[in-house]
Amino acid sequence: MAHSGGALINPEVIFEKIHLAPGMRVADLGCGRTGHFVFSASKVVGDQGVVYAVEIIKDILESIKSRCRAEGYGNVQAIWSDVESIGKTPIPEKCLDACFMVNILFLVKDKTLVLKEAARLLQKDGYAVVVDWSKKLGPLGPTPDQMVSETDLHEAAGKAGLAFQENVVVGDYHFCAIFKKMY
Repeated sequence: MAHSGGALINPEVIFEKIHLAPGMRVADLGCGRTGHFVFSASKVVGDQGVVYAVEIIKDILESIKSRCRAEGYGNVQAIWSDVESIGKTPIPEKCLDACFMVNILFLVKDKTLVLKEAARLLQKDGYAVVVDWSKKLGPLGPTPDQMVSETDLHEAAGKAGLAFQENVVVGDYHFCAIFKKMY
């Protein structure tokens, strides 16, 4: 069984806040090698739902596909995309109930572009969930100057048409901000 990453972030806490339920359609933009949110969400949305595992690094997508085959995750679709390019992610516009961006905003040049791409994919009242580092854990995590500031995040989200809903405590080393698509 693959490592889930649950020691640092518990996705179920977030799923409860956004009322993730069977039949929903969600995406994890920048899903990463463990697919931590992908596989957890897959269990919640069930066979009637869809989870899009979006990643720019192709070998990571192969790992996700391999785990899906080995463990029977039939509702996960692995998708290659650069989420900093608006309109390039091959998911239908306005179809998602939730879009997760976990530990990716500190890595990107333009946070607003990623949030705009998430907003493009979300239906009205869909949730954009940002989880990122709030402090370093030994060798893990970004340097302090790479960390996402709450002010910058809220400004970028506003430009993307996302309204802040609430902060959720998800662990000692991360913050979680939930936004809602307003139109």
